[in-house]
Amino acid sequence: MKSTFQLPANLLMALVLAGCSAMPAAADAPALDGTAWVLAALPGRTLAGGSVATLSFEGGRAQGSDSCNRFGVPYTTRGNVIDLSGQGMSTQMACPPEVTKQAEAFRAALSSAKTYRVVDGKLQLLGAEGAVLATFAAQSRSLAGTTWQVTGINNGRNALVSLVAGSTVTLQFLVDGKVAGSAGCNQYTARYEADGSKLKISAPASTRRLCPEAGLMEQEQAFLKALEAVSTMRMEGSRVELRDAQGAMQVVATKSSGA
Repeated sequence: MKSTFQLPANLLMALVLAGCSAMPAAADAPALDGTAWVLAALPGRTLAGGSVATLSFEGGRAQGSDSCNRFGVPYTTRGNVIDLSGQGMSTQMACPPEVTKQAEAFRAALSSAKTYRVVDGKLQLLGAEGAVLATFAAQSRSLAGTTWQVTGINNGRNALVSLVAGSTVTLQFLVDGKVAGSAGCNQYTARYEADGSKLKISAPASTRRLCPEAGLMEQEQAFLKALEAVSTMRMEGSRVELRDAQGAMQVVATKSSGA
């Protein structure tokens, strides 16, 4: 008769537990909602100089800039599994060839991502085989301690316009809750309150110097009025957009070097 060898129950259980402990633990998967990131690397590609690609997560939607066009796409996560392949939207601007190719690679990385992880403060999107498709550096959403050069102002007639040639308008958000800078002719100061993407700026006080340059005083008045209308802000890379409660753009600015 053929005999059957049977392990003692306690030894069998020990081997099972040992096998389980040898299995790799699931990757840490911190929640992405409310976070913002700037593209740091696309494997096998040198990022185009001067280009900035961004990715932020909020309320089930991922959005940002692919370094050429703005995009938005729904996203879902379950553990460390992520899905960014849903039907989205994108603007249709034309960009230099090297930026366009980078944007295409960026969007392909998003749609192909299957899992994600955060390592040393960097977000990595991984493909089906576990290869890293894109790496992002975390971006602070805090305005405190930052300085900006204004590039566009709502002219009060529902149009965002460029600055008067040769003029400079600045925003400096201090850590004590004050915002100050040059309105193009005069210096100004105001109080601000920021909470996530919400931003409220009080009526600014300014010096009273008259400036003879054509259009400068009108621009200054439009800028100070635009600040009072601000209700939300969106920071992406080196760019910040300030909008009113209806979503109309009031001020656009770029971060000053070293800020």
